Amino acid sequence: MAKQGRPGARKTKKGPTIGSGGQGRQALEGRGPTPKAEDRSWHVAGKRKAAKERLESARSRTGGGRPTGGKPSGATSTSGGPRSAKKSGDAEVLSGRNSVLEALRAKIPATTLYLAARVEMDDRVKEALGLATKRGIPILEIMRPELDRLTGPDSVHQGIALSVPAYQYAHPLDLLEAAAKRGEAPLIIALDGVTDPRNLGAIIRSTAAFGGHGVIVPQRRSVGVTAAAWKTSAGAAARTPVAMAPNLTQTLKQLKGEGVFILGLDGEGEISLPALELADQPIVIVVGSEGKGLSRLVTETCDAIVSIPISAATESLNAGIAASVTLYEVARRRGLR
Repeated sequence: MAKQGRPGARKTKKGPTIGSGGQGRQALEGRGPTPKAEDRSWHVAGKRKAAKERLESARSRTGGGRPTGGKPSGATSTSGGPRSAKKSGDAEVLSGRNSVLEALRAKIPATTLYLAARVEMDDRVKEALGLATKRGIPILEIMRPELDRLTGPDSVHQGIALSVPAYQYAHPLDLLEAAAKRGEAPLIIALDGVTDPRNLGAIIRSTAAFGGHGVIVPQRRSVGVTAAAWKTSAGAAARTPVAMAPNLTQTLKQLKGEGVFILGLDGEGEISLPALELADQPIVIVVGSEGKGLSRLVTETCDAIVSIPISAATESLNAGIAASVTLYEVARRRGLR
């Protein structure tokens, strides 16, 4: 009769083996105590701790003062590629007296200035004509129906329009250099899924008004600098650079590597805007779409998520207003006027 192994013995191709050899001992001992929340890098508390450590490190390097945002360390980016400007596509037609005048004052390349027949000649139109004539830009007087067709059905052109080449986007690192030249801590707005050109125009205008150094838009699933954005910016797009990020998450990670803190805006944020301690540091404020908010990957990249206190009767703020309120608070804390 064949010898039988004891009950429970493990069986292999070579036959039964007596005992476990201690292989189950580690499982019985467990993995040790659960790490504290602040020691888990993916946890909200862990992110807050990491941001605090970076803040203390930045302040120690600057003697407790405000860092000015040094020149970026590299001229190329894993997220943005070579540091060359990108175009938005086809030529744009800017309309409205403020937008056209600001574009001409900023010496943005233009191909044609259009005037409606018998347009009212106020100071803005006269200055626009003078600038166009001085720069040798062709001036065409056309009938209002033709100007309506040229600028689009929803445009309020006020009798004047300007044809300009495709917008030349900056590189995200250029915004850091602009801040360094001004001796200021970078203050940048990044958009995550914002598709309304009027929101982009309003954000560009607020960025200029509150001392920001530029706006970053993703290459995909986001609005670009169109004629509608130009008009809503009331000419601020002529003096506030807009950079394009082929991959927003990777661009934000690169900016973090340059010593910039990434703050996302969300109604459920763990930090209330009035309690924000990072206002005097180099920061990028990320604004999500009004419907979906911040994407998951962008949220995970942020050092902190900030909320704006609002009345319970209001569900949320649109992207343009949320950015403006946050920019104002940061500017106030920085002592800008």
